[in-house]
Amino acid sequence: MEMKNCYRDITVKEMNEQHIGTTLRVAGWVENIRDHGGVSFVDLRDMYGVLQVVLRREGLLRGLTRETCISVLGMVEKRDEDTYNPRIPTGTIELDAREIRILGKVYQQLPFEIMTSKETREELRLKYRYLDLRNAKVRDNILFRARVIDFLRRKMTELGFVEIQTPILCASSPEGARDYIVPSRRYKGKFYALPQAPQQYKQLLMASGIDRYFQVAPCFRDEDARADRSPGEFYQLDFEMSFATQEDVFRVGEEVLSAAFEEFAPRGAEVTKAPWPVFSYRQAMLEFGTDKPDLRNPLRILDLTAFFQKCSFKPFQGRTVRALKVHAEMSKGFHEKLLAFAMGLGMGGLGYLEVTEDLSCKGPIDKFIPEELKEELHRLAGLEPGDTIFFVADKEDKACYYAGKLRDELGDKLGLTEKNAFRFCYVNDFPMYERDPETKQLCFTHNPFSMPQGGLEALETKDPLEVLAFQYDIVCNGVELSSGAVRNHDREIMTKAFALAGYDEDVLRTKFGALYQAFQFGAPPHAGMAPGIDRMLMLLKGEDNIREVIAFPMSGSAQDLMCDAPGEVTEQQLREVHIRVRD
Repeated sequence: MEMKNCYRDITVKEMNEQHIGTTLRVAGWVENIRDHGGVSFVDLRDMYGVLQVVLRREGLLRGLTRETCISVLGMVEKRDEDTYNPRIPTGTIELDAREIRILGKVYQQLPFEIMTSKETREELRLKYRYLDLRNAKVRDNILFRARVIDFLRRKMTELGFVEIQTPILCASSPEGARDYIVPSRRYKGKFYALPQAPQQYKQLLMASGIDRYFQVAPCFRDEDARADRSPGEFYQLDFEMSFATQEDVFRVGEEVLSAAFEEFAPRGAEVTKAPWPVFSYRQAMLEFGTDKPDLRNPLRILDLTAFFQKCSFKPFQGRTVRALKVHAEMSKGFHEKLLAFAMGLGMGGLGYLEVTEDLSCKGPIDKFIPEELKEELHRLAGLEPGDTIFFVADKEDKACYYAGKLRDELGDKLGLTEKNAFRFCYVNDFPMYERDPETKQLCFTHNPFSMPQGGLEALETKDPLEVLAFQYDIVCNGVELSSGAVRNHDREIMTKAFALAGYDEDVLRTKFGALYQAFQFGAPPHAGMAPGIDRMLMLLKGEDNIREVIAFPMSGSAQDLMCDAPGEVTEQQLREVHIRVRD
């Protein structure tokens, strides 16, 4: 015999006109109260929707305040047609209350209005996050998150990947971001670390013979917050494939993310069709001024360095010169605002030329370009009547940065950047090494476990700064969604790659001992990537802050304001893990 629930017979989502004349019990929270004297109305909210409850009997309103948790028994009625509420699915019905039970009282004044909680300052929202989550818009983001993750899991399983959970307590690693470390009670003076990513474990799974692995992986990094980065922890769709090339990973990434964005993007949004465009790191930096290009913006940066070495304009001599061509009408006021923007970035000025109907040019630097070279400039830049071309000159890294920011500003202010579109691309061929700006020592640019292009021969014969890695990113609308690589699976290549970055073989044995050993027992070639789930959700929901798509996020200052973490522990707890706090 089926037991009847004592709190509710049905959820609000399940109620409709077919229940008219039926006596039912529903449960939820009091969202709003309207007392009209002889009759009162309560908007009852549960996780699934809102229902109007009519209180005609005396005493039913007693003890009720907004956000009181209640159970209501009553008969479903048809609303009068002039009182329909088309904004909610239950807008044509109401519940005539016969009995109300208070399940959870409200003992103090609410810290903010639930229905407008998103307008409250973030610190207060996070302190009372369980109340903030009662707001339909906030809650729907979290339910949306659940649907997207479920979709991703099903898609990966369809593609033959097996979900395997890797350890949360692991060994500290001397690379990447700052670890969260966990003291050991049993082993005095030793520590675990929370994983920055399941990097070593997924490679060990490949060495173990697992062909295709994935997991919705929690990752922990002691980093400062940004709008698109949550401090402390984040989640990624981590996957790895044996006997796979870069192109194999590209096809999986395209299929899974294209399907997810087509399924969950806002109505009418355009999503890049596979195969996605691929830009080398060098090409991306030149054409977009960043390795995270926003392809919704049609503007491309031109390299005019060689051209301006033939001109007499001294500020451009011996410098990298980048240019942006725009076909749009721009007022004097627009130019002034653009110059102010450029100066705000740190630029010394902003040169430009305007192309007239007869293809002649006018502007501040026109007189510095010899007449015999103007035709060459027109050809190099593809100039046409009505075009304006802007110039940036500086050291190469700064010229890239300034031109990239100028491209973003022009695309935004001139309305050139697409709306309601998700434009994907891959960026690959990253440098394997770079110089630390402070120590000048050689260090890994990105993932140290990547396979260098050219293998051992490249590491032994080429300038390390010229060695490229089989590394790649997925970028969408200027946001890095994923990084990945063809992994180094050869112990000899791994030893040489780490040696160039200053890690001797003893470090490999102690810090990466499992991989070091596994690679001597026939490890297969393997590759993978890890799209960031939080950032995907942030893009899909059009949120400006990543914390809006996380159920219980830390604050921007890396605090759990709700549970008061980090917090103090007792002296006994410290003794158990052999720790003493120094002043």
